[in-house]
Amino acid sequence: MSDMQLFKRYLQLSDHLISLATKEDLAECARLLAINIANYESVHGALALDETLEMAYAEEPNQAQIDLMSRGMETMVGVLGGIVQGFDEKQHH
Repeated sequence: MSDMQLFKRYLQLSDHLISLATKEDLAECARLLAINIANYESVHGALALDETLEMAYAEEPNQAQIDLMSRGMETMVGVLGGIVQGFDEKQHH
């Protein structure tokens, strides 16, 4: 599977999870991801939002951008999936 195909699969999975999520689930996901970003920035410095937006809307992203977008979508799917499915339920099985 190509890296772009992997990104597209994460994107499809995120769309599916979003369709299952409540507004509160999405808000919780946003909060957890914001904390994750704040933690990253405290260790590595501030993220450049302009560069991130350029990457997200690039018509033909380069390999480094595809890799980064895939990792970001993987993180989002993991967090949102845990919220929708319930983190506690997984821990008790």
